[in-house]
Amino acid sequence: MKTLFLLFIMAVSQQITAQDTATVTVIIENIANDEGEILLGMSTQEKFMKAQPNYSANAKIENGKAIITFNEVPYGWYAISCFQDKNGNKKMDFENNGMPKEDYGVSNNPMLMGPPTWEDAKFEVNAKTKEIVIRF
Repeated sequence: MKTLFLLFIMAVSQQITAQDTATVTVIIENIANDEGEILLGMSTQEKFMKAQPNYSANAKIENGKAIITFNEVPYGWYAISCFQDKNGNKKMDFENNGMPKEDYGVSNNPMLMGPPTWEDAKFEVNAKTKEIVIRF
């Protein structure tokens, strides 16, 4: 009986400490051409637009669209930024006046008149699957 009780307690404690995770699929649409590739970063608030993202990936563009999937993403709040790396230098290029030379987008598709903010781009991952559509 004691052994059965201990096994029950261990099973319950593992369920309590196991963190829920999700599969997050990001679809980037409305890409003007299939030149280069999409570079994408998905970040928590602490890292958004400041540091290396929590998750990053690149994807080939096909027919004006790219799809990136992240598996085992812990539930929580995230934001995504991405751009079309047309020249393959793995960084966003800017004009002399500071405007981006390459197309870009962020989660929630806000109309931007400056750099994206966390509040504009944040979304919650709170289910087993999450799909985000970003339009360039």
